[in-house]
Amino acid sequence: MGPVNMRLVEQARSIFAELGYTVEGTGPEFRAERAWKVVHVNTVFENAELPSSSSTEQFHCFVAHPEDAADLENQLLSTNPSYEWAIIAVDGDDYQVERAPPGPRVSA
Repeated sequence: MGPVNMRLVEQARSIFAELGYTVEGTGPEFRAERAWKVVHVNTVFENAELPSSSSTEQFHCFVAHPEDAADLENQLLSTNPSYEWAIIAVDGDDYQVERAPPGPRVSA
């Protein structure tokens, strides 16, 4: 992994705290928990290794700069990990969910 961008880490922690998650851990990888859901958060700065598909962790969220989001999404799509994943692009004080896990399927 490239150098850690602490500003991105702080922004990611703040986003999840504002969404009502309890944030645990320090550094570029941390855990966010709310009710029954545990999300493993990875802040991405330059090239990073993705968590393995054999991971027992169900939900991963990657927080990246907007210019890195498309490459990250392509990398995740090509590896097709077994976990649900999302990408949040952070630009200054603003952020946007670039890709969220699919919702529950509804049949009529």
